[in-house]
Amino acid sequence: MSFSIIQHQAHIPPQFIWPDHERPCAEAPPPLDVPPIDLAGFMSGDPEAVANAARLIDQACRRHGFFLVVNHGIDADLIARVHSSTDLFFSMPVAEKEKAMRKPGDHCGYASSFTGRFSSKLPWKETLSFRYSADPNLPDIVQTYFSQTMGEDYSAFGRVLQEYCEAMSGVCLKVMEVLGVSLGVGADCFRDFFVGNESIMRLNYYPPCQQPEVALGTGPHCDPTSLTILHQDQVGGLEVYVDQKWHSITSNPHAFVVNIGDTFMALSNGIYKGCLHRAVVNSAAARRSIAFFLCPKTDKVVSPPQQLLSQGNNPRLYPDFTWPALLEFTQKHYRSDMKTLDAFVAWLNQRPTLN
Repeated sequence: MSFSIIQHQAHIPPQFIWPDHERPCAEAPPPLDVPPIDLAGFMSGDPEAVANAARLIDQACRRHGFFLVVNHGIDADLIARVHSSTDLFFSMPVAEKEKAMRKPGDHCGYASSFTGRFSSKLPWKETLSFRYSADPNLPDIVQTYFSQTMGEDYSAFGRVLQEYCEAMSGVCLKVMEVLGVSLGVGADCFRDFFVGNESIMRLNYYPPCQQPEVALGTGPHCDPTSLTILHQDQVGGLEVYVDQKWHSITSNPHAFVVNIGDTFMALSNGIYKGCLHRAVVNSAAARRSIAFFLCPKTDKVVSPPQQLLSQGNNPRLYPDFTWPALLEFTQKHYRSDMKTLDAFVAWLNQRPTLN
């Protein structure tokens, strides 16, 4: 059974109904004050613009880890083409979408709630996830994926998404420069760490829901990745948990919503925070969003710069790890939430060491 069938029934199936304490707010939550980071101003090198961007990002990342990126230089036409591609894919017959069906144990491919790992508190959404690599030896990884998985008819589709991923990788590296300056380790520190990143791109589709007051498009979670760059449509629905209550993130077509993930929280030795967030649905309109999840190369060791460690004020919080180890943990052992990193560290410490 697919969303095209169940969204026209009087009631949603019970596995989509969330417990009372996790359901959407009865009244619209207040908007979160999310600072705009002027990326062009920062990259210009103007001392005042650099200082302002570093100050705003530092305040946001110490508090909740969410900020906007404006003046990012990404062509609005490219963003529009990705949204059109998203519409095109999710409007296809189920059999066509299932050519890219996610395989058990994999984090990429097409998934609806009926192909997930869980049988309760299911998200009201469909997703298409795929890998991106900034490795120059893998120049067309996205385009090749779609041609091989969906057929040659999808090569143009793959080209658009390849171009977008390359643009997002570039934005991420610039954001890493701002984060490096704001943390006092220099613009190159984190940027160099993520050159050659092996990241994940995800297209999200949230169908209209006849009982949005008891369902969620995406349940509360923290991203295990390093950085998330999201472009949401005008429907809205992203909510962030700050100061013991939910807040909304206002849609802005000219900005990307960026948030810190667990991997970068570990890289900053816990100075910068990831934050619980979720997506709500509505009965009137479908919602679409496109998310780029920055991840380091698989062989990179996640370890904070020495400048961020001190015996008294900021002792080491997390052991060294690689991104594939954290990904394996979230795929096979743990449903991401506010305590993912702590649970991951406990899991690491229980694993036998190889001599």
